[in-house]
Amino acid sequence: MTDYISPVVKGIPPSGIRKFFDLVSGRKDIISLGVGEPDFVTPWHVREACVYSLEKGKTTYTQNAGLPELREAISAYLYKQFALNYEPSNEVLITVGGSEAIDLALRALVQPGDEILIPEPCYVSYSPITSIVGGKAVGIETYAKDSFKLTAESLAEQITAQSKVLILCYPSNPTGGIMTYEDWIPIVNLVEEHDLIVISDEIYAELTYDQKHISFASMPGMKDRTIVVSGFSKAFAMTGWRLGYACGHQDLIAAMLKIHQYTIMCAPVMAQQAGIEALTNGLEEKDRMVESYNQRRRLVVRGFREMGLDCHEPKGAFYAFPSIQSTGLTSEQFTEKLLEEFKVAAVPGNAFGLGGEGFIRCSYANSVSELNEALERIGKFVNKYQKLD
Repeated sequence: MTDYISPVVKGIPPSGIRKFFDLVSGRKDIISLGVGEPDFVTPWHVREACVYSLEKGKTTYTQNAGLPELREAISAYLYKQFALNYEPSNEVLITVGGSEAIDLALRALVQPGDEILIPEPCYVSYSPITSIVGGKAVGIETYAKDSFKLTAESLAEQITAQSKVLILCYPSNPTGGIMTYEDWIPIVNLVEEHDLIVISDEIYAELTYDQKHISFASMPGMKDRTIVVSGFSKAFAMTGWRLGYACGHQDLIAAMLKIHQYTIMCAPVMAQQAGIEALTNGLEEKDRMVESYNQRRRLVVRGFREMGLDCHEPKGAFYAFPSIQSTGLTSEQFTEKLLEEFKVAAVPGNAFGLGGEGFIRCSYANSVSELNEALERIGKFVNKYQKLD
């Protein structure tokens, strides 16, 4: 039956993250640092809001764009937290996770042959979705020496007459890199000069540790050029609820809504009710979770450095991205041997595109006891292979 499958789909490799998730799923003897999922349970009052909505019989479709109350809550939250001002009625769209919002944005914007500029290492979905919609993914390598920031020089080198969309993901998955106001200024100039549209994936916006997140859409002149994508999965420990959103110019949101109404209809009403509760009464729990991640961040970075692995200090998200080049192993060799010999799962850096080879991604959204045990095992593994040199 493979003859019936689209060549484009055939050519898309399986997710490097999902591969390792499947390997460890259900196994109790393995410590998984692979999948970016909070180890916290969704706060009780958020779950209770969902249960209450079910008890009240709220089991119908919502408006395609989502519950007005949720869109209003998102608008107020973004304004207070990140100085973003969106009209709830026509500039906010509720989606099934941030992933659907990214898909909708690319499908709404991209025509065959358009070039999509993607700083890498990056979240694994951007390039495959670009291919599915007929665009050409153009990777822009970022480097540990620059704290994995996108530089204007690297971006300018890849811009051509076919460049249309720039995808940003800061704080970064997998590196934990962030961008400051000063970092954004030369990027803003290039976006204006070359008439680019920006998709800014800000799913980790709440998870910064030393300084507040600066949304690209908040930069002068960038609101109308930017589609902000975010959701509830990471900051509110709601991965399984599949609740996200997109904000942007009303014309761009209307185009995305057109696709959304034919393909998805609406996000689940129970999840939307829970989202309202999370934004209304869940900010203290969010802050406590972020502080816990910050403590774990320091633990993990110190652990990698003490075992002799260079490790850029992540300023956001909940991932460490240590270099494993001193072992002489490739990223895939390292992660496969680590899993086989010491029962710790991490993700090879090359799964995230350019610049990822020679690194591994380790999530520190795990308990402190698990992280300590994982670091001890990785340290023994590193010591074993470094001694071979």
